[in-house]
Amino acid sequence: MRLFSEIERVFGREEDASRVQYTVLDGGGGYFQNVKKIAEFSESAIVFSGRRGAVRIEGEGLTLGKYYLGDAVVHGKILRVSRCD
Repeated sequence: MRLFSEIERVFGREEDASRVQYTVLDGGGGYFQNVKKIAEFSESAIVFSGRRGAVRIEGEGLTLGKYYLGDAVVHGKILRVSRCD
């Protein structure tokens, strides 16, 4: 998916492929890109690591919908996403 590349092009930012990038959907779930590994996984917290830094997802009823070639989809009620750089 080239969504993040297009957004960064429009806003004039350089793409940093080593950081985990994400979009959280209103009503639950989210899409995460540049994921290298899953460092933590439970129904209330998931930590994705990238080449540089990580993100911690906190919520309720979290499940992994897809994890393939650096892309991950999280289902459930996401309450908070924070960077762990």
